[in-house]
Amino acid sequence: MFQFFVTEEGGLTGAGYGIFAAAGAVLLILAAILASKTGKKRGKTMMAKELVFCAAAIALAFLTSYIRIMKMPWGGSVTLCSMLFVCLIGYWYGVKTGIMAGLAYGVLQFLQEPYVLSGFQVCCDYIFAFAALGLSGLFMNAKNGLVKGYLLGALMRGAFHALGGYLYWMEYMPENFPKALEKLYPVAYNYSYIGAEAVITVVILGLPAVKSAMERVRRFARE
Repeated sequence: MFQFFVTEEGGLTGAGYGIFAAAGAVLLILAAILASKTGKKRGKTMMAKELVFCAAAIALAFLTSYIRIMKMPWGGSVTLCSMLFVCLIGYWYGVKTGIMAGLAYGVLQFLQEPYVLSGFQVCCDYIFAFAALGLSGLFMNAKNGLVKGYLLGALMRGAFHALGGYLYWMEYMPENFPKALEKLYPVAYNYSYIGAEAVITVVILGLPAVKSAMERVRRFARE
């Protein structure tokens, strides 16, 4: 059954692409439905607006994930703030919607560059890792909530990637990596690019014009 979705090289078959694309669409719709329940207004208009905002944020995240400032040899890259756009959904509409949108984005990332060793490896590297960005919603009502939520999402994304690294990718550790630190290799590898992108993003978010614009967009998204 597994071979029906996955090729011998670890990629996806046509059926695999179809199943995961459908799953991403369903998750995005569910995210919008959850978002509509968090607002003060109800009805089809509000739900449609939230679906548009969720879809636009995920589309921007996916687009900027292709703008790579630095690419790592075994997966992962420093992008143009792609994580931020997923975190924004949680910041706008809460944890449940953020996680659901993150799941949808994780499916898109998997379709972008699929590699399958096992079902749990896919969950660690794609599904759980990007769903964790939705935890930004925990700070949706906090002072400087976007920055705090973004940092939490980035931290947790790295944790799931590191878990996958310990379970599946240790054999790719460089031979010259210090023996005393080899158990930290998955942590060092994954947080090197996630941390670099986080620093760039937080600096950008700290700019007064950007901070003001983000708050205006949030008010409009939640009206």
